[in-house]
Amino acid sequence: MSRYRGPKMRILKWLGSPLPGLGVRLNQEFLKNRTKEEDKDEKKKNQKKPFRRRLKEKQKLRYHYGLTEKNLINYVRKARRQKTSTGEMLLKLLEMRLDNILFRYGYAPTIPAARQFITHGHILLNGKRNNRPSYQCKVHDIISFKKQLFKKKSSPLQKGTSESSVVKIQQEISREDVGLDINELLVIEYYSRSL
Repeated sequence: MSRYRGPKMRILKWLGSPLPGLGVRLNQEFLKNRTKEEDKDEKKKNQKKPFRRRLKEKQKLRYHYGLTEKNLINYVRKARRQKTSTGEMLLKLLEMRLDNILFRYGYAPTIPAARQFITHGHILLNGKRNNRPSYQCKVHDIISFKKQLFKKKSSPLQKGTSESSVVKIQQEISREDVGLDINELLVIEYYSRSL
């Protein structure tokens, strides 16, 4: 199955929480239409069914980062092979993707928009053209742009307010920097039986 391209508001209603990767405007509209009664009903449903809670946490990751089920399984397997905490490693792998870094630094309004910039060839990685949104960036990688296409927004990851079209990755993203309200251990529990 390919990436989900349907109505995004339907996903937000089902998951019951905003996803930063889908854009600010959509999340604001979702929060405006959300009622307190819906929140209470959602919490009751999740307490009764632990499988449902795990599934929702997994789906939050999938829809936020725009991954297929197969891609997410591969990231979970890769995270399990590391010696550190599997949940933290999974988030680190997902956060260090090239499309997510462009979104986090404020060069794209959403993760799908960042993916489109990359696939259209507007991004240079270490001086070479890169059209793979899933590329795992490393510390000291330099991301530049072929031409100035957009204005940079403020970013929590980069100090200062330079209008430069060159980004140098200073450090790996930590768990505190992840802007997604998610319990990654439930995702690992979800996949514990199948992997």
